[in-house]
Amino acid sequence: MTKVIKAEGLSKAYQLGDFGTGTVSRDLERFWARMRGKEDPFLKIGETNDRTVKSNSDIVWSIKDINFEIEQGDAVGIIGRNGAGKSTLLKVLSRVTSPTTGSVKVKGRIASLLEVGTGFHPELTGRENIFLNGAILGMRKSEIKRKFDEIVAFAGVERYIDTPVKRYSSGMYVRLAFAVAAHLESEILIVDEVLAVGDAEFQNKCLGKMGDISKGEGRTVLFVSHNISSIETLCNKGLLLDKGRISSNGDIKNVVNSYIKKGLEFESTKIWPILDQAPGNHIVKLTKLAAVDNTDTSKQTFNVVEPIGIKFNYVVLEGNHILWHSINVYNEAGINIFDSHSVTSKWYTTFHPTGEYEITAWIPENLLSPGKYVIGAAIFNHNKHQIHFHETELISFNIIDYPYDNKITSKGQTFDDLPGIFRPLLQWR
Repeated sequence: MTKVIKAEGLSKAYQLGDFGTGTVSRDLERFWARMRGKEDPFLKIGETNDRTVKSNSDIVWSIKDINFEIEQGDAVGIIGRNGAGKSTLLKVLSRVTSPTTGSVKVKGRIASLLEVGTGFHPELTGRENIFLNGAILGMRKSEIKRKFDEIVAFAGVERYIDTPVKRYSSGMYVRLAFAVAAHLESEILIVDEVLAVGDAEFQNKCLGKMGDISKGEGRTVLFVSHNISSIETLCNKGLLLDKGRISSNGDIKNVVNSYIKKGLEFESTKIWPILDQAPGNHIVKLTKLAAVDNTDTSKQTFNVVEPIGIKFNYVVLEGNHILWHSINVYNEAGINIFDSHSVTSKWYTTFHPTGEYEITAWIPENLLSPGKYVIGAAIFNHNKHQIHFHETELISFNIIDYPYDNKITSKGQTFDDLPGIFRPLLQWR
């Protein structure tokens, strides 16, 4: 098969804070190195994008030493936790940004959809933006005209095609942007998680179209998503990124299995003994997160009939703030099962004085099916658009089922596993 993408030693560094080196002579040395196409002599090599470890460096490697090859017609799912480097990799492949080191060779035209409205001009109409995007991709006007009706019909924006896209909703924006990227005849289609903006019907429509592009038309698709079921349905190959590096590459099933195992390497309790390294800011710091039972004991394994408490311990460093609390619950496939905010807490509308606090969110018994779950947490104030911290993978726990007997059945158990994410004990009358 023809290789359409080849990445060798691909790395991308971002500098935090002040961009200067500290002296004019070093700034000139850096400038001269760039002019000659050489590596920045003042990059602190070796700092990876590990958000769990505090670093003294002002350089973060979003991706580091990436090597892979993609063949024509492959549908490649790129997966990994938040901050793993997925979006940065797509931006480098799409030539939105240049790599710091290494090279990437691409054979064919790329159509990329990295965020809502990529490549759209807000003042132009939908019609004008279709022709603009086609021209950017190197399409002739006659080619765009031939695809125009198909694009508009797929996006479902016929009524608004001559309206400036700045008046579109985010859903209309992404529908038209995807339709343009998918229907104009590029050899490679790159799609980030923007499909999450659309409704479920449109997401399924997009997945079907990407499947047709890959399997039916022999074009190459690169797809980033946290929805593992969509990745497995669409893709035949996979790349798993972890802290900016490839940790698994190959058959999609093997890559997904590696992703699931990595996601469950958390304990049921996470403690930050050093406050400077704890999630948070100058207002609030999280010092402990734990999964506990109704005796306040931290446990790794719970039974279906047990309530599960997600207990926050945190310290308020600056008083006079209203703080809201949130948990994110993910299953072993990385799918966000549900989120919950502390709307029933007395602190929801109360100013927090400085001091130490504890609050527990209780997941009721007979709710989740047996399996493994990962918990994220946040403290924020939505009214003021303040997020003091939000970490998506902090602790994990298991839920198991008891063997069948009459006593346990009366508590809602069954003698066999039931399919589905939820296992509620319903009232039957």
